[in-house]
Amino acid sequence: MTVEVTRLENGLTVVTDSMPHLQTISVGVWVNTGARHEGRHQHGVSHLLEHMAFKGTERRSARAIAEEIENVGGHLNAHTAHEATAYYARVMKDDLPLAVDLLADILQNSVFEKTELERERGVVIQEIGQSLDTPDDLVFDHLLGAAFPGQPMGRTILGTVDTVKAFDRDALQTYMDERYQANGMVLAGAGAIDHAELVALGRESFSNLPQRVSNGAEPAKFKGGEHRETRELEQTHVTLAFEGPTYSDPDYYTAQIFASVLGGGMSSRLFQEVREKRGLAYSVFAYSWSFADTGILGVYAGTAPDDLAELMPVVADEMTRLGEDAREDEVARARAQMKAGLLMGLESSSSRAEQIARQYAVHGRILPIEEMIGKVDQVDAAAVRRFARRFCGSGASAPALAAVGPLNGAGGGLESYDRLAARLG
Repeated sequence: MTVEVTRLENGLTVVTDSMPHLQTISVGVWVNTGARHEGRHQHGVSHLLEHMAFKGTERRSARAIAEEIENVGGHLNAHTAHEATAYYARVMKDDLPLAVDLLADILQNSVFEKTELERERGVVIQEIGQSLDTPDDLVFDHLLGAAFPGQPMGRTILGTVDTVKAFDRDALQTYMDERYQANGMVLAGAGAIDHAELVALGRESFSNLPQRVSNGAEPAKFKGGEHRETRELEQTHVTLAFEGPTYSDPDYYTAQIFASVLGGGMSSRLFQEVREKRGLAYSVFAYSWSFADTGILGVYAGTAPDDLAELMPVVADEMTRLGEDAREDEVARARAQMKAGLLMGLESSSSRAEQIARQYAVHGRILPIEEMIGKVDQVDAAAVRRFARRFCGSGASAPALAAVGPLNGAGGGLESYDRLAARLG
């Protein structure tokens, strides 16, 4: 594999990873803007804009966009996150010019036609309704709201029904003009790709992108707290989290290993203790999410209401015990799992394109796989113990708690926030 980077005259960065054994190419544009860059009156505009990009340009109708990519057996899609919005395609190697032309067209020439906007607004409102009916997803929205109250980082990506209804064409165009700028975008490709060809296509197709300095995101301040929502469900969905490391924190890789040892697979502590030994949950796992200036380190479980009272003390105990007795054998197993995941990701052109785009956006460079593997190998049991004391001990931030479902049950149900926080302190 050969990674190459070129910054064009207008500020657009082109990054590629050649995988010559493939017959296909994954290519996309990653925009350095997402839900956390929205003002309160713009809540959900990044996501709606992502939807509307496929709904017609000055050159193509929505149907023409779909037909042109599918005529060559390709795939075109997009997604919105808190810190980025991505538009990407996967095509046969000879169809790279078409893929780049389509991406350039939707990102520079979308018309946001009124009828299409009304229709897609309804689709997004349906998506919001679906999310509200999916408690194992909804609980994480509530967690972010509890962790970052009153902040863009704590707001949902989808927006609300009211904010989405309020967006008109001018709101979309204004946000795109403000945030979709060449110096805040990465054109990334992986697979059977020639770097010089993508550079030439990028220079030709994205020449109309503006280059400005846009306002950054409001700094995130993890405050902690709780959100409880009683619902008539079969299970209670609960997640408990602390502030975790940023992308640039030296403990970034340690956090991933910590989460893996705690709840990353069938051999993890939580799976063994909560599911295998006690039968308290079908689904239980730990996670570490990093952002530019903050992070989330936590545990999720879906459990029967009558098991809540027993479950949460077990979860709290397992989180804090890692600061005392993390073992070399379980850390070595977590390292092996993480390295395998990194190396397996190199075998997928779509995963690799997203990885190099994200790395450039976050770090300003592409991280060599040898560097990442080396940092994983540096994490030992002592590092995990130290990390656990830093993020889950008495000196850690106040935790964030979110729960959706029946909150009472045998033994008292979900105990108070203060009592749970004391267990973790």
